[in-house]
Amino acid sequence: MIGGTRHSAYLVDASLYVFRAWHSIPSDFTDVDGHPVNAVHGFTRFLLDLLERVKPSHVAICFDESLTSSFRNAIYPHYKANRELPPDELVRQFAYCREVAAALGLTVLTDTSFEADDLIGSAVHALGKLECGAIIVSADKDFGQLISESVEQWDFSRDQRWNPQGIKQRLGVHPEQVADFLALMGDAIDNIPGVPGIGAKTAAILLAHFGTLDALLARSDEVAFLRMRGAASTAQKLREHAALAKLSRQLTGIALDAPVPLALDGYGRRAPDDSTIGALFDRLRLGPMTRARVRALEAWV
Repeated sequence: MIGGTRHSAYLVDASLYVFRAWHSIPSDFTDVDGHPVNAVHGFTRFLLDLLERVKPSHVAICFDESLTSSFRNAIYPHYKANRELPPDELVRQFAYCREVAAALGLTVLTDTSFEADDLIGSAVHALGKLECGAIIVSADKDFGQLISESVEQWDFSRDQRWNPQGIKQRLGVHPEQVADFLALMGDAIDNIPGVPGIGAKTAAILLAHFGTLDALLARSDEVAFLRMRGAASTAQKLREHAALAKLSRQLTGIALDAPVPLALDGYGRRAPDDSTIGALFDRLRLGPMTRARVRALEAWV
């Protein structure tokens, strides 16, 4: 429990951990048909590590399936256009990872219009109405906008957790300012334009003074009089690129209306499905030690 809530649900940014396993584990792990399953093996180990460590009663594993069909692509067709699509072998492994998570009794959330960030944000929003806290399992800075006294973020690999004060220490802004902060900076990885020439330090200074992006843009002439390096040129950039800033803000904000369970039971941890796991693990050629770990989980579900 966090922030005085009766329950806490773990919301996992699955794609991050699948990609990490894909890049870090040799591709000589194969399924019965000879296809690589290195990412699946690594992701399965991660899930078992998480379940063994925290024994969550409520958990959801959130996947990205909107790589080219996110609602953000309709707003800005160039959104994430610089990213290469995953190869077929990795797409196949993502499907396996979803199967593994479901077979372990975990709620799996996916959508073709909303990204994993949006599914997690919407779950946080739904759980808040149920007086349930949340722990977001991810290292992604975008989740900073969701953090509150009842919502924490946990970088599982580094075993680092942070709350609202942690967001301020990490980014220099408060959680409610994170989406505005990201909109000002832009994001080369996601191809979000931002305001050219404004970096993290300047964005944090501006938001500390004006509070919100809307207030900053409405009072951009005042920026020239701030005691900061390049104040006059920053004011000019904001005037010239106000439309880009507003567009970027539409992209950086995490949606809270994605289709997710609205009742607490929808996130409840279930017993692993023995018959499904047996056939699936045979296909993936997952060994006896992994199966023993799964059997041990059944004792406390």
